[in-house]
Amino acid sequence: MSIPSEIMTRKQRWTDFLENRYCPRHLFIINCDQDQQIRPRLWPDCSSERVDWAWTRYVRTREQMLWLEDDALPYLDMLTGTEIFAEAFGCPVYRPLDSNPFALPLVHNAREASRIKPVDLLSSTLTRLFESADHLRDRAGDGALFRLVDIQSPMDIVALIWDKNDLYIALLEEPEAVRELASLVYRLLTDFLDTWFSRYGSDFIAHYPDYYMPQGISVSEDEVGVISPAMFDQFFLPELDALSNRYGGIGLHCCADAVHQWDRFLTIPGLRLINLCQPSSVTISSWSYFADAAVQWPGWGGDGRPWKWPERYPPGSRMVLSVTASSRNEAIELSKRLNETCRRSSLIETSHNDPEQICVSDSQNQ
Repeated sequence: MSIPSEIMTRKQRWTDFLENRYCPRHLFIINCDQDQQIRPRLWPDCSSERVDWAWTRYVRTREQMLWLEDDALPYLDMLTGTEIFAEAFGCPVYRPLDSNPFALPLVHNAREASRIKPVDLLSSTLTRLFESADHLRDRAGDGALFRLVDIQSPMDIVALIWDKNDLYIALLEEPEAVRELASLVYRLLTDFLDTWFSRYGSDFIAHYPDYYMPQGISVSEDEVGVISPAMFDQFFLPELDALSNRYGGIGLHCCADAVHQWDRFLTIPGLRLINLCQPSSVTISSWSYFADAAVQWPGWGGDGRPWKWPERYPPGSRMVLSVTASSRNEAIELSKRLNETCRRSSLIETSHNDPEQICVSDSQNQ
């Protein structure tokens, strides 16, 4: 097996999985980072250290493909904090020593929001990210996958720029001011993404969690827990629809208490994967809710032996199992058991629906 051919095989498996073409019903990623170096701080003056760290990690994960049979793909890690687009609009940034940076509000009322001007991408602080990505591409070559920077939805970015103590009142009393700022954010976000995909390719590793997308966009949508479904339809859904339609699909992360928005999530066109980070009782109920709609990467996949987790998943669901190994030997053993569970057992389910498909899938998983 060569690394390039294995990468192509895994990419195709992810593509088929996301499109619900045929088995396997579940994919899995084994985290085996016991020798991983400490990630440099996500600060501008640490950019060269971050590039070196990302390159070292990329090389190690490529080599890991030679001995670990899971569904992970090597990538150049450009993950950032949530602050990057708010910072481009002028928000001050707090950079703690023990956590990721985050933006501080710049706007405190609708009057201040009206003074925000459009941001020119090429003269903004976002150019630092392109410079770092270019350094990594020069080392790895044009075909290497990048992990996206942290992509918050436009309204989530608005909630970083505009003090939430006033923003949530403005949703009711000054909706046009909110929409105007969100439209400026959307314009900058799409300018950035258009440039990113044109420079580094349309396929990528999502910002969180780290799944493969052959095309599309991944976003975090974490403000919807405190708004009504009507507000979701008014402020959030249109921009999610637009992003998915513009880029050809969407992956959604949400760690808000947003059960009341689940039916709204189902209406997003091109929903490929959903990642909900909630207590186990809520997570279990989400498995059936989204089973027919999209791939799920649950924040909690199960307790006990990971190869037993799929026994609890609803028929027809597609899950990504994320497990951790403390050593190479443990990772290899987990891989054997999970391959048996996620690959071979899925043939039984597929054969019930299409007896001919078992031959196709079986030959691909030998």
